[in-house]
Amino acid sequence: MGFILLALFVILMLIGIPIAFVIGIVALLGIMNIPYVPEVTVPMKMLNGLDSFVLLAVPLFILAANLMNSGKISTKLIELALALVGPIRGGLAHANILVSMLFAGVSGASQADTAGVGKILIPSMKKNGYDTETAVAVTAASSTIGVVIPPSIPMIIFAGIANASVGALFLGGIVPGILIGLGMMLFIYIISLKRNYPKSKRTEFKKLIKLILESAPALFTIIIIIGGITTGFFTATEAAAIASLYTLLISMFYYRTLKLKDLPKILFDTLALSSLSLFALAAASALGELMSYYQLSTIAQNFFANNIGSTAVFLIIIIVFFLFIGTFMDAIPAMILFVPVILPTATAFGIDPVHLGLIVVITLAIGLITPPYGLCLLLASKIGEMSIERSFIAVIPYIAIILVVLLFIAFFPDIAFYIPKLINPSLF
Repeated sequence: MGFILLALFVILMLIGIPIAFVIGIVALLGIMNIPYVPEVTVPMKMLNGLDSFVLLAVPLFILAANLMNSGKISTKLIELALALVGPIRGGLAHANILVSMLFAGVSGASQADTAGVGKILIPSMKKNGYDTETAVAVTAASSTIGVVIPPSIPMIIFAGIANASVGALFLGGIVPGILIGLGMMLFIYIISLKRNYPKSKRTEFKKLIKLILESAPALFTIIIIIGGITTGFFTATEAAAIASLYTLLISMFYYRTLKLKDLPKILFDTLALSSLSLFALAAASALGELMSYYQLSTIAQNFFANNIGSTAVFLIIIIVFFLFIGTFMDAIPAMILFVPVILPTATAFGIDPVHLGLIVVITLAIGLITPPYGLCLLLASKIGEMSIERSFIAVIPYIAIILVVLLFIAFFPDIAFYIPKLINPSLF
């Protein structure tokens, strides 16, 4: 029966049915064929999967990101990034990456980053002499940093599944996120010299200070979120609520770029985007029950114990597996389905859950820029009016950069956790 369900899963995906519905259909049909297990188990597991205080962080962080975009806070961050790195050859592309890193520290949602930053910088880059491939690729690839640098919605989900510390995962994501950003900026600098991309004039000191002061309230959100969670002052969900409220207040009363009439559309967009992830998560919870019935975690653990004796080989297999899964499935349902399967084996190999979480989250982040699922790639290519095929070819060098950092983190975790351990040793 398991092979039939797997074949059905593949067929439904190939004919274009959304992944959330594919998961739900397979879960329902699979549970219907289990003796003495009623069909009502499926909706019950779906509801139980959503009955989590931690999951409230998902729509709240998306709300914070939408408020940032609608309140033109992302524009302020772009202006600051341009002032800081604009004078470097290929300044607009460098600014694109830097603003993604700053945006990541507030929202934790890569799609919102692609949409908010891409609508401004992709047309601007094309207008200033950058080829469309570079504009689209930089925007899509740098937005993946949004789920690596804290706060990160996938990290929150992983922490809930693996019973890991959210604060430790957040701190652990800082070094990899910065390394990915710096790696992309180095690549941009090299190709900018070859293609003679433009650079802007150096910003006057007074204007730079003014831009920093104007952006300070937005940047303070990062301190509130990361500082509050890592010190234990509030939970990830409370941090998301505070971030949303704080972003709303500074947009309405400090920047005065947001009005009450804008809120219904912002809330509707937030609910629409959140429902996609949360419905997939609910369906994955039901399919997880089916996978438990077939004891997949025990099968996986026995397989690795009998055939794979090396931690390094196990890590490579995990990376390759989630790279494949990420091409057609969102990070949240992917983790709900497969983290419980691999976690016992990872623990047996002596891999810390926080270390495993970083590897899984970064690997699945690559799925945001790999077709056919690649939401960030789809958004950026649509804004840049370029085909998915050309966009994917253009983004391959940036995928290679992320993979290099991923392997570095996988095999040298002490370097990744060195700074976090200095900040808060009690979390590690």
